[in-house]
Amino acid sequence: MNQQSNNKTREIEVTADDLPLHCPTPAMLLWNSHPRVFLPIEASGEALCPYCGTHYTLKGGAVAGHH
Repeated sequence: MNQQSNNKTREIEVTADDLPLHCPTPAMLLWNSHPRVFLPIEASGEALCPYCGTHYTLKGGAVAGHH
């Protein structure tokens, strides 16, 4: 996962290895977190966290047939 270890990062690129995607991610600081929410990024290749507004982009775009 390409990100800094804080919750101020608003643009994060993830890979298929990071799926299923959830926010906050394990690298984010716990004291500044919100409830975990899973984000459906596989179909479009992008997801926006409804809590903190972090924008996630899937490296390589949408994933076809990923479990």
